[in-house]
Order: sequence, then C-alpha cells, then structure tokens
Amino acid sequence: MDIPGHLNTKAKRFYKEIFEDFAIDDSAGRALLLAAAEAFQRCAEARAIIKKSGGPVMVDRFGQPKPHPAVAIERDARTQVIAALRALNLNPGERI
Repeated sequence: MDIPGHLNTKAKRFYKEIFEDFAIDDSAGRALLLAAAEAFQRCAEARAIIKKSGGPVMVDRFGQPKPHPAVAIERDARTQVIAALRALNLNPGERI
C-alpha cells in the first residue's frame, strides 16, 4: 500500500484504515479513497480555523454577525467525504 505523502497524519490513518479494512484494490477505488482522505483533511483544517478564530460566527465590518467562511469549507468537505465513501459502497459511520 502506498499512502500519499501530502496527507497529514490523521488523513493518512483514515486512508490506511479504510484501505485495509475494506480491501480497496482497484485504481478507481484508490482514487475515490484519496479524494475522501483529502476532503477529510480539509474538513479538519477548516474545523481548526473555526476553533482558532473563536467559533462559527464572526462579526463583519458593519458589526453584523455572519457565518465564518470556513464553516462552508467544513460542510462541503464533509459532504465530499460522505459522497466518496458512498461511491465506494461504504458506510461513513463514525469516521468523520
């Protein structure tokens, strides 16, 4: 198994566990798994940005509350993880 080097530690573990648990052995499956792992990593990065900035709501220059831009990134990445795992006919379960 060749784990892509650009993934962080948690995304590598996510990739490795799914690869081994579900015996992904074709190139299409590996491509979908890579997409899931990259989205998993992006989701976690967005969550960290939200946490660091104080939460999912920020105040704009007019003093009005609005969603932090990273909230949309997190949501979209989570959706991508789920879609990739479903395309692999896997149940996302508690992995994300």
